[in-house]
Amino acid sequence: MNQTIHLIYFSPTGATRKTVTAIAQGLGTGKVLHHDLTRVREGIDLTLDEGIAVIGFPVYAGRVPELFLQRIERLQAAGMPVVIAAVYGNRAFEDALLEMADVCRAKGFSVSAAGAFIGEHSYATDSHPVALGRPDRDDLGRAVEFGTLASRAAADPSRREPQIPGAFPYKERPPLGGAAPDTDEGLCTLCGACAEICPTFVIEVGDAVRTNAAGCIKCCACTRVCPPGARTMNHPSVAERRQMLVDSCSRRKEPDFFL
Repeated sequence: MNQTIHLIYFSPTGATRKTVTAIAQGLGTGKVLHHDLTRVREGIDLTLDEGIAVIGFPVYAGRVPELFLQRIERLQAAGMPVVIAAVYGNRAFEDALLEMADVCRAKGFSVSAAGAFIGEHSYATDSHPVALGRPDRDDLGRAVEFGTLASRAAADPSRREPQIPGAFPYKERPPLGGAAPDTDEGLCTLCGACAEICPTFVIEVGDAVRTNAAGCIKCCACTRVCPPGARTMNHPSVAERRQMLVDSCSRRKEPDFFL
């Protein structure tokens, strides 16, 4: 199908961006427009009325990141189809897909398909591997397959919207803030890579690296890009959670499609 494909996503560590890009390959030929809301200080101001949209986001504690919801607050559609992609760290996506489907309907989209995909968990490390390296080649192949199926669903006017799992009221959103990655000053070169990738703009680099932990969403993107490995997430609450994930969520999970 030849159509404009709007990719709207929040992707601090790149897993969601890779996933929605693969979905776009399956949707068909046409112009692909990226609306990357990972590092924007203002939300998107856009009304869509032609083509198809793919909205992708990481799952945080079973919910859509509040920051992403704020950044798409002014997004509207005039009945055009949308494909929803949630990327979670091999634990559970819980109410996130249902929450985004409800948001999309309220904005004027017609939900054609939804998928839950796996990405490397934000807290994963080499010593505590939780979906390390995902999405991998198999995951991205499944994302292309999902895009093809979603394209067929969107083109069928008689097809009903998919049944998407989740519960309403959605699970309580845990408070964020209060914990952030640490910087080893002995390793840090003050290159600024951490500040350049931070989606909440809470890292400042001057004569040292300073992080406003109150605004940190614990995406750990800064730990992934630090060239000398000076940024690490060592907060006790995260260490406890990390071990739980290794103990309970190490078995490989596969993407789920709802069409």
